[in-house]
Amino acid sequence: MAHAAEQSIPASAEGQIEFNTPSDNIGCIYTPKGGTSTYEPQDGGPELSCSRVEPSYITIILGPNGPATLIKNPGEQPCCSDVTRLAYGNSWSAGPFFCQSSTKGLTCTAMNGHGFFISKAKATVK
Repeated sequence: MAHAAEQSIPASAEGQIEFNTPSDNIGCIYTPKGGTSTYEPQDGGPELSCSRVEPSYITIILGPNGPATLIKNPGEQPCCSDVTRLAYGNSWSAGPFFCQSSTKGLTCTAMNGHGFFISKAKATVK
């Protein structure tokens, strides 16, 4: 497999980075260690949270330690705002996280080997 082009996505003033897949069906938010003035990850961060809209709304949260958590009924549904799209074939990384976008879906992993795959067809965590 060819090495994906690393895509730079600018962070907000508080360090959060948001991106969507080109289909706008999956949206992710990276929150740095320590969180922001309005949100602090459960374990202090950093944290990567990705949500899928169709066919059912789900959220997957990946922290720096342990496996990803799949939430099948997250309640609030903030996805997906008009933000930078991570182009198919491109990758993105910040903190301990690395994501690769493809026409099949979005694969994200942490340096500890845990991660997830999310697409319209399925969602798996490890």
